[in-house]
Amino acid sequence: MKTQATFFSATRIAFASFIGTAIEFYDFYIYGLAVAMVIGPIFFPNSDPAVQALNAFLTFGIAFLARPFGALLFGHFGDRIGRKTTLVASLLVMGISTTLIGVLPSYEMVGWVAPALLCLLRFGQGFGLGGEWGGAALLAAEYAPKGKRGWFGMFPQLGPPVGFLFAVGSFLLLANMLDDAAFRDWGWRIPFLASAVLVVIGLYVRLKLEETPVFTQALKTHAPAKLPLVQLFAHHAKPLVLGALLMVVCYALFYLTTVFSLSYGVSKLGIARPDFLGMLCIAVLFMAAATPLAAWAGDRFGRRPVLIVAGIAALLSGFLMEPMLNSGSTVQITAFLSLELFLMGATFAPMGALLPELFPTAVRYTGAGAAYNLGGILGASLAPYIAQQLVQHGGLSWVGGYISVAAAISVTAALLVHETRDRELE
Repeated sequence: MKTQATFFSATRIAFASFIGTAIEFYDFYIYGLAVAMVIGPIFFPNSDPAVQALNAFLTFGIAFLARPFGALLFGHFGDRIGRKTTLVASLLVMGISTTLIGVLPSYEMVGWVAPALLCLLRFGQGFGLGGEWGGAALLAAEYAPKGKRGWFGMFPQLGPPVGFLFAVGSFLLLANMLDDAAFRDWGWRIPFLASAVLVVIGLYVRLKLEETPVFTQALKTHAPAKLPLVQLFAHHAKPLVLGALLMVVCYALFYLTTVFSLSYGVSKLGIARPDFLGMLCIAVLFMAAATPLAAWAGDRFGRRPVLIVAGIAALLSGFLMEPMLNSGSTVQITAFLSLELFLMGATFAPMGALLPELFPTAVRYTGAGAAYNLGGILGASLAPYIAQQLVQHGGLSWVGGYISVAAAISVTAALLVHETRDRELE
């Protein structure tokens, strides 16, 4: 009976850490897909298509700039009052912001107010997501049995590919059901409005959780830090910087493969939007497949070896971008997208355990969340925008070079960080 109870408890924790990130990343990805398809013409209509794309990609980056602020605020309360309450609050902020984007008026209706409100809500999306991942990762890591932290840390890492599949699937369904005029007029709003339903599900699951045993035990032995951020910078600056640099390749791989490649494939290669979305649906399955493999390998061989091997492979993959993406072959393009997202999953999965392991309990929420989201600024905030500039001035091979440079940064960080697999959470 105890074994059965333990099984259901572990399953509930795994699902709770997974479902929140799946919903949050669904919210985040639908905006990325909307950027590649409709945001420019609707909110920045008085410019040529290239300028529309650049402006839309800039609004995409706003959320990444907001994420560290969310990580610090939610991290502060997560380290002081607990993981559960903070996770609920972050989910609400993200979900409300996403739903409201679905009812925003266009530029034609209210002028400059429309893009201003879009930027504000985009900031809210990033702010909420900034507090989400760190709490979900801690929930999994602080409940994990000995020797299984990498495996349990995998569940919040499975949220992104599942959230992406829901996001792509919703846009793919709409693209097949509606013509371009209807999609641009009102159809693109449906995935944003649907987020409200998903958030209710996530809140229900999260509210039934208990506080993690590691945090509960820590409160019994010492008072929480008054200012976790001050303690983090004073005593844990090195793991914070290395953790952020480790995340760079994950973000660069994902957002260049999805947001930029979708925009490039539709506008420059002339591939129909539903066809390219179908390719991405196939490719993201490889990301989902890589996640448990890398998590298992992280528990078996250590976090560092997995990150180094996957990072080197990502560095080499940058040289394949121009010949494969420009090949015009559906098979080659899908193969490239699948390779990049497989490598994204391989570099991303160990982070669910490694980032929490870098910091003590008193500053773990703040530290893990800050490192994760600072990595987002470095690796993703301007990645689609920079890629758009690179492809205009130097060609697609320069965008591949961007991937290689991002991978080199993360491999260097992996070589400098200490192995954390056997570290006790205290």
